[in-house]
Amino acid sequence: MNEMRVLSPTGVLGSGFVESSFERALASRPHFIGCDAGSTDPGPSHLGSGQPAFPRVAVKRDLRLMLLGARGLGVPLLIGSAGTAGADFHLDWTFNIAQEIAREEKLSFRLALIHAEQSKEFLNQRLREGRIKPLDPAPAFDGAVIDRGEHFVGMMGAEPFLRALDAGADVVIAGRSSDTAIFAGLPMREGFPAGLAWHAAKILECGAAAVVKRKTPDCMMAFIRDDHFEVEAPDPDLRCTPQSIAAHSLYENADPYFLRESSGTLDLTASTYHAVDPRRVRVAGSQFDPADIYTVKLEGAEKVGYQSIVIGSVRDPFIVRQIDDWTARLHARIHARVKQIYGDALTHGQYHLTIRIYGKNGTMGALEPVKETAAHELCLIIEATAPTQEIASSIAGIVRHQALHLPIPEWSGLITALPPISIAGRSTASTSTTWSSPMTRTRCSRWSSMRSTAPASPPCRPFLAADKRRCNQMQIMCPTLKRALPEDFGLLLLRAIRPPNWRD
Repeated sequence: MNEMRVLSPTGVLGSGFVESSFERALASRPHFIGCDAGSTDPGPSHLGSGQPAFPRVAVKRDLRLMLLGARGLGVPLLIGSAGTAGADFHLDWTFNIAQEIAREEKLSFRLALIHAEQSKEFLNQRLREGRIKPLDPAPAFDGAVIDRGEHFVGMMGAEPFLRALDAGADVVIAGRSSDTAIFAGLPMREGFPAGLAWHAAKILECGAAAVVKRKTPDCMMAFIRDDHFEVEAPDPDLRCTPQSIAAHSLYENADPYFLRESSGTLDLTASTYHAVDPRRVRVAGSQFDPADIYTVKLEGAEKVGYQSIVIGSVRDPFIVRQIDDWTARLHARIHARVKQIYGDALTHGQYHLTIRIYGKNGTMGALEPVKETAAHELCLIIEATAPTQEIASSIAGIVRHQALHLPIPEWSGLITALPPISIAGRSTASTSTTWSSPMTRTRCSRWSSMRSTAPASPPCRPFLAADKRRCNQMQIMCPTLKRALPEDFGLLLLRAIRPPNWRD
């Protein structure tokens, strides 16, 4: 093979893409289709709660088109970080959607599920062995962090995808994975340079995000060859330039030249970018330095409490001018009222009150360099976080009343600082403040790396644990997996997806 063509329909499954762009890309006959389905952009709540970030109907629409396209061409479809966070719940959720599509479209294919969720017992064992280290500058990682965690996932590299394909999968749906790992493995398997494969994967991971001006989430194609790769968006109105492609190489990367993966580091110091035509860019010179030790990034989420939110607007010019003093007094009044109600049953350290002032410093808080605002109105989001939802909602009620009537020196009598509120999202014409429905609050439970006991690329051949003619669900195990990489993805489920009237 002197060229491998790779299609990325969109930056994240469920965000959508233009169907005509997808059809143009299919006409180029890609050798495989890959798509990232997750992100940490929405925060830790999806890993903590098990809920996906995108609506099911949106994910089903995108996945249907991808499955039909891939099966029509007879090429693999690879999905990584299923259901946003890639834990077991998210994997099952995405698998159920795939099954539903297969039934409706009468599709037949073999599907591999790759689990990324890590048990607490396994993590504690690795911690005792000294093989889990916090990523700088994360705080210490210890057994207490593991005990508090709701869910932990390991970010897999390219190797599990290749194992699944070796086992005969037509479609692979994986738990949490590196975005680039989805696209890098197959080109390397076919003998293309690792540096070019990983760099092309870096461009492909976000779909058409690397074009000069993206109109909407859309497709991107890469054409990988022996000494370079080229990228082009199927939509004829979208342009890639050397600047746009080089800029995306830096996207979500702390270093402009080095991108760390489980199996090594992508080195862009010698990369070159040249315009082939007004829409296509050629990249060459990218290198990949294999790691001496294979590592897996761990992501976790822990519950920190339950939360209610009050949203209100302030337009009174006197309050706007003294908003810092007013919110400081509001803090004090709320804490005093909580103490009055709960006494010693709820200490100050058991709940948290946060006031964000949008129009002043709501985004950056104390780091905001602009200290004075000329805004004529401000939006306040007040978060009450507590050990139970009942307490959080009670504090939100205190917030609502105290903020509604907190006085200022310029006014006498009973004032209305924030207008009336609505409960649980109901609103009236006079409402500009909303009390949120109940919610659970989670936080990242320390990003850490876990070291494998194996070298960076040991041999590993999977085997079938069941006869495919007699069982629709098979376990694919690697006999050397506990010594191989990455050891944390020990079980693949390979399932034969068949229409109801299928006969062996």
